[in-house]
Amino acid sequence: MEARIHRAAWIVALLVVSMGARYETPNFVMQTADPRLAEQFGKAAEQYRHDLAVAWLGKSLPDWSQPCVVTAQVGNVGAGGATTFVFDRGEVFGWRMTIQGSAQRILDSVLPHEITHMILACHFRRPLPRWADEGAATSVEHPSERAKHYKMLVEFLRSNRGIAFKRMFAMEEYPRDMMPLYAQGYTLAEFLIQRGGRARFLEFLSAGLENDQWSEAIHAHYGYQDLGTLQKTWLAWVGQGFPPLQPSGGAFQLADAKPGPPSNSTYPARASHEAIPVAQARAADPGDGRNVSLAGAVAEAASVRSREVLPASGWRAAETRSSTPAPAVAAEPAPSPGPVRSQVAHPQPVGRPHQIILEWRRN
Repeated sequence: MEARIHRAAWIVALLVVSMGARYETPNFVMQTADPRLAEQFGKAAEQYRHDLAVAWLGKSLPDWSQPCVVTAQVGNVGAGGATTFVFDRGEVFGWRMTIQGSAQRILDSVLPHEITHMILACHFRRPLPRWADEGAATSVEHPSERAKHYKMLVEFLRSNRGIAFKRMFAMEEYPRDMMPLYAQGYTLAEFLIQRGGRARFLEFLSAGLENDQWSEAIHAHYGYQDLGTLQKTWLAWVGQGFPPLQPSGGAFQLADAKPGPPSNSTYPARASHEAIPVAQARAADPGDGRNVSLAGAVAEAASVRSREVLPASGWRAAETRSSTPAPAVAAEPAPSPGPVRSQVAHPQPVGRPHQIILEWRRN
């Protein structure tokens, strides 16, 4: 009898693992193989939804009419994900999310990145330019992941893979060469957020979206004459090694969300997921096995910049003896969104690109 009971228990456990575990919160239905991780991810998603909304919007969001179903694959695969939702006559709904990676990367980078996409969608009720959406979402990732973009940006500009701002601001779809968009989008978002904080950044995006007059919006909210002036100023900042700007407001910290979780919340803040000061940020990097810090990556980029010059009018980093800038890419008009539109948003491949196994569709 005892043997039969053990056998039955083993069969039940096998079925649970094969079918996956499910954990529900008011706004998420988390599905993954491990019941403990399903609960941990679900609670983290709910907490991030509250804290990031407070950080970006100054207030929490009401519960969605339908929860977002999240499918998580945990293992030795590159971190990444895809979130889909639908805009229809001023409403946004139909949330679906698929995420993958190590448990730690899902918790400290993928979930906050994806949930930032959702918060911005709820706020704007329409698609954002790709650089702004991805740049804002990347700004809340773990310092070790954000650090990679500083390093990659230098290489992209050196190899003439940069995107002229007039073209980048018009992008509503992802280009084939996506990683320069992520690196430029994140560093430009970081530059603007440090200059004026998140609230001004969102006001700037709202003004630009109103009539697609981005030069007027950048002038009104940041004082730059036009996108060309912004591009030159940003390049000069890159060339100086990304020095901190004032006022500083770019690093997301759960501790900054002063109102805290709602009184009836069962998802307490988790100190283990709090961001730490940039100057002290160090974390194990599963991509290459080394310790990577945001401050270290910026310092390394600054060292590279000290040996090279970024021409303000061009995109390829040139040796000091060279004075020929690479040609800028002509701007392309942005397609106007229809009344009903679905969007797919996904984080940058924080592991090696060939490790990304998720596929995403664009409607």
